[in-house]
Amino acid sequence: MRRYVLTGTPGAGKTTLLRGLAARGHTVVEEAATDVIAWAQARGEDEPWTRESFVDGIVALQKRRQLTAPTADAVQLYDRSPLCTLALATYQGRVPSSALTAEVERVTTQGVYERQVFFVRNLGFCEPTAARRINFRQSLEFERVHEDTYRAYGHELVDVPAGDLVLRIATVEAVLAERRAE
Repeated sequence: MRRYVLTGTPGAGKTTLLRGLAARGHTVVEEAATDVIAWAQARGEDEPWTRESFVDGIVALQKRRQLTAPTADAVQLYDRSPLCTLALATYQGRVPSSALTAEVERVTTQGVYERQVFFVRNLGFCEPTAARRINFRQSLEFERVHEDTYRAYGHELVDVPAGDLVLRIATVEAVLAERRAE
């Protein structure tokens, strides 16, 4: 099983890209953080990312999704990974929790995700949403933290440049085809 991660700054179009890949028949796994935020906001919590247990909620959902993802296909595409959650903790100035540290250790020592990571580049803007309250300048800093985190763990970043969805899908599928041929 080859598990590939799509990562990048908030608002870069990762989820749109993932949905486009799903429409073309690829097995995809949705982002956990957005769902953790949405569920908390539905319960009346306006800014769940300020809660100390927020990161651990993401970690638990990411792990559950990874362990229960369908295994029939040889390739899975993930909207973020625990390394993204580590980047989030770093960006927020948090000390990584034991749950986060253990999950990063698990996925890195077991080689859960491929070394090649699709780095979806920013679109030149970042539109705030209820779950994404970050401006463009902040998103660029967050993008840098993601790059640094993945590189620190030895991942190769495959650049998915800003552009239309068709170009982005073609970029990802070209790498997947190349890897299948190996």
